Amino acid sequence: MKTISYISLFLLFFTSLQAFAQKKDYSFLTDSLKIDEQLEKYKLPGFSVVVFENYKIVYSKQFGVKSANSPEKIDENTAFSTASISKPITALLCFILEEKGLINLNDPIDKSLKRWHLPKSKFTENKVPTWKQFLNHTAGTTQDGFEDHYEGEKIPTLEESLMGKIPRYDKEIEFLFEPGTDWQYSGGGYTIIQMALEDKFNTTIAELAKEYIFAPLGLKHTTMIQPNEKGFLANVAMVHDKDGKVIKTGLPITPQVGPSGLWSTPKELAIIAIEIQNALRNKNNKVVSHNVAKKMTKVSALKNAVGGWSYGWQKSFGYNNYDWFACNGSNTGVGGNVMGTMKDGNGFAFLANGEKPNRFPVMGQTQRAILKLMNWKGNFHNEETQEIPSNLKEKLIGTYEDFLYGQKMETKIVEKNNRLYVESAILEHFKGKNENELVYLKNGLFKIIDYPNLLKFEFNDGKASSVTLSRGSMTDTIKIINKEKKIHKDH
Repeated sequence: MKTISYISLFLLFFTSLQAFAQKKDYSFLTDSLKIDEQLEKYKLPGFSVVVFENYKIVYSKQFGVKSANSPEKIDENTAFSTASISKPITALLCFILEEKGLINLNDPIDKSLKRWHLPKSKFTENKVPTWKQFLNHTAGTTQDGFEDHYEGEKIPTLEESLMGKIPRYDKEIEFLFEPGTDWQYSGGGYTIIQMALEDKFNTTIAELAKEYIFAPLGLKHTTMIQPNEKGFLANVAMVHDKDGKVIKTGLPITPQVGPSGLWSTPKELAIIAIEIQNALRNKNNKVVSHNVAKKMTKVSALKNAVGGWSYGWQKSFGYNNYDWFACNGSNTGVGGNVMGTMKDGNGFAFLANGEKPNRFPVMGQTQRAILKLMNWKGNFHNEETQEIPSNLKEKLIGTYEDFLYGQKMETKIVEKNNRLYVESAILEHFKGKNENELVYLKNGLFKIIDYPNLLKFEFNDGKASSVTLSRGSMTDTIKIINKEKKIHKDH
């Protein structure tokens, strides 16, 4: 009997410990993020943020109002237009349908199109583009983004969109290079995916996404139905201009649903991200299989691909020594971000109903603060390091055109306290200034703190002349353009 009593006491003690551990308080984030002050400073009507850790949502907080014309507060279930965050959801849908044997993503996409067909091009004569190439932006199509429409306006059809009979475009979508040989972000490519899905299954992408993703995951505040259609959500945030005024009706209608028509909340975007994270570890996943999660988050494009891209997800970041899958969305008057670590189940999602100058400072500060305050530490790059020889330092120090993301911004390698750091406007915006050390590895490669790719420099006449970026088996060699003749030092 005593043995049973001891076991019971131990179990009770262990359960109490677990309960105590689960009660970790994350309310410190509210004071640290200072969102209310920022909303006032930047004239941002509203902001909604969620943080998840160890595969669980641990913090959810909303600030401000749904509309400048109403005092109604944003709550946890208030949905926003998510813009390009639609793309990884469309990609996820395609991979789920493939796993069910309903499509083959290695097939030419044109076989599934009925209302319209891919235009003839010299670039596709010998290489017909597949579903996958449209999903990772390597098909080579034009049309990056689209203008929103509002109730009472003429809403273009998908055919009109692809024919270029819409604002922003005056000619049919076309190919810029041979599919699979380069990378070019293309909302038009995702519009083609939407049309192929709808033509093949004889239903809307909204219905397909609901059947295979949203309903199985229990998402009640996420939809691809548009504001002019039956079944649209009731609890939504309006879009606002830079002066904080509601734009037209406040509810943008997006016929190009596949690339930019999703409405959701940070909480439900986090649920999707956690489902993918659980699927990656093959534990507690309900809808997304381990195989689908691995396939769709794997780096599949590196050449000119802004640091790396998978299918729908950006693979551009290495914050806190984690490999992340991420997507940011940006439409007129609304936008946000969702980011999840490939391991350990950490991440965040936020959405804001204001224009770029209003929301970008708040989003940037929030992201930097979360990454710092949560103190997540991964083991993405654990290679052994060595000291950088002084002669090698001299060769690397300088001011260059952006060789990390290919965005033509100024990028510097500077020396501080006998260490080298990379100063990049992109890294600074998302993580913070001068924290990005350039580290020399024992295998002769370099890594940059918070950047996901490894680097191998080549030199000519005592200066860096090119760099080869690598991630796994993928590489991309970039010519380094030196923007100054004198050596740049900062002690």
